[in-house]
Amino acid sequence: MDYTKLKSGTDIRGTAMGTKIDLDESAVYDLTAGFVRKLGGKGVIAVGHDSRLTAEKLKNAAIKAIADSGCDYYDCGLASTPAMFMATVFAETKCDGAVMLTASHHPYDKNGMKFFTEKGGLGSGELSEVIALSSDCVMESDRKGKKRDCDLMTLYKEFLKNKFREFTGEESPLIGMKIAVDASNGSGGFFADVLAELGADVSASLNLEPDGKFPNHVPNPEAAEAMKAISDAVKAGGCDLGVIFDTDADRSAIVTSDGKEINRNRLIALMSAIVLKENRGATIVTDSVTSSGLTEFITAHGGIHLRFKRGYRNVIDKAMELENNGVSAPLAIETSGHGALKENYFLDDGAYMAVRLISHAAKLRKEGKTLSDLIADLKEPECEECFRVTLTGENWKRLGQILIDDMRRYGKKSFEVKDNDYEGVRVYLGSDWFMLRQSVHDPVLVINFEGAKKQVCKMVKIVYDFLLDYDNIDPFDLDNLFKYK
Repeated sequence: MDYTKLKSGTDIRGTAMGTKIDLDESAVYDLTAGFVRKLGGKGVIAVGHDSRLTAEKLKNAAIKAIADSGCDYYDCGLASTPAMFMATVFAETKCDGAVMLTASHHPYDKNGMKFFTEKGGLGSGELSEVIALSSDCVMESDRKGKKRDCDLMTLYKEFLKNKFREFTGEESPLIGMKIAVDASNGSGGFFADVLAELGADVSASLNLEPDGKFPNHVPNPEAAEAMKAISDAVKAGGCDLGVIFDTDADRSAIVTSDGKEINRNRLIALMSAIVLKENRGATIVTDSVTSSGLTEFITAHGGIHLRFKRGYRNVIDKAMELENNGVSAPLAIETSGHGALKENYFLDDGAYMAVRLISHAAKLRKEGKTLSDLIADLKEPECEECFRVTLTGENWKRLGQILIDDMRRYGKKSFEVKDNDYEGVRVYLGSDWFMLRQSVHDPVLVINFEGAKKQVCKMVKIVYDFLLDYDNIDPFDLDNLFKYK
C-alpha cells in the first residue's frame, strides 16, 4: 500500500472507522515497523494513545510490530503526546523511540501517528524515510520483544508538579486558587490531578473522562464552542482561571476569571511577556497569521517578532535554527495553541505551557494582579475574519501559487506588500491587512483579514473582485465572500 497519502506534514493521519478506512491495523503495523527500521532495528520503544475509539486495536498493531522486530516495548496506554516524547527523556524509561496514536482535534473517525526520538518529533523528511522503510517490512528477528513495566503518566505528572514548585518556590503553590480544567474528553484529564495535588480547587472542571466520541464539544482550543464551554465553567464556578486542552494535550488555552479567552494572539502575547522578562532582546517565532498588534506588543516588551510559515513544526524548527546560529529564540508558538519553549526541549506541550502560565498567575495573585494585567497593552484589531476558498481541479497547488504570485504583483501596484514574510502574500492598507496563503494540507486558499470593520469590508471586496478572474475556484466559497463584502 502507498502510505505517502497518509502523510500530513510531520504526522500520519487517516480514516480509522467507517466504510473508507485507510489507517487500519495493517497500516499501523507497517509504519511502526518502518520506524523500528529507522531506529536501526533495536532498542526499546514506547507506545501510547489518546481517547479515540480505535486507539486500543491500533496500539496493539503497533506493539506487535515492535515485538516482531525483537524490540522490547512500553505499553503506556492513555497518554498525552508530550508525555510520549518524555518517555525518551525520563531516566526511568529512557526509551529509544516513541509512537503516539492520535489525530489531535480531528473527528472521532480519524486517527494518526506521531513518532519521537530523544531529539524530538520526526521532521517531514524523516517521516518520509519511515514511510519508505514501511513498504517491505517482513520481520526476521528470532527474538520476540517483551513488555517492560512503565507508569509514564505518573512520571509525567511528577515532572509537572516539580516544575510548578520550581517556578513558584513553594511546595503547594496553588492553595486558595480555584481552577477549572476542560480535557475535551481527551487524554488531558490528568492535569486536574496535578493541580489538585498542589492545593487547587478543581471542582468546576469538566469533560475529564476520556470519550472518543467527543460528545460535549470539538476538542480544539481554537473552536468557539470549546472556548465557550470552559469560559462558562469558569464564570459559573467562580474560578480564578480555566485551562482547556485538545485531544492529546499538546495544545492549550487559558480563560481568566471573567471568562475572557486567552488563546491565539492573546496567548502568544502572554507567553511572550513572561519569556521576555527573562530573555530581553530575544526573538519570538510565530506562524504567519499573527496580528500587527502582537508585533507591536513583542517589540514594546523588548523582543523581536519573526513571523514564519504556518505549521507548528515549521515554527519550532525555525526557532531551533536561530538558536543553532547564535540567535536567542526561547519561544516558538503558533496561533493554534502549539507552544514550544527552549527550556523544555522545544516540545509543543500544552500542559507545560499551562504550568508556566498558572505558576505566573499564582505569583501575580500575591501582588493583587492577574495574567490579564500582563497583556493590558496588547492592541487588538476591531475585526478579524478568515475565509477558506476551495481550489478545484488536479492542479490546485499550481493554481494556489499563481493566485499568490498574481496578488503580490497586484498588491505592489496598488497598495503595500512587504517582502519579509515567509508564507503567502500579505497586503497592507495602512495598518490593516489581508493575507493569502495555501493550506498546509488541503486544496484550499486561506484568506485572513485584520483591521477596522470598514476596512475589512473594503479588503474583502478587493479579494473578491480579484478572484473573479480565475477558474477552478469553488463558487459557493466565492458567494460567501460576496455576502460579506
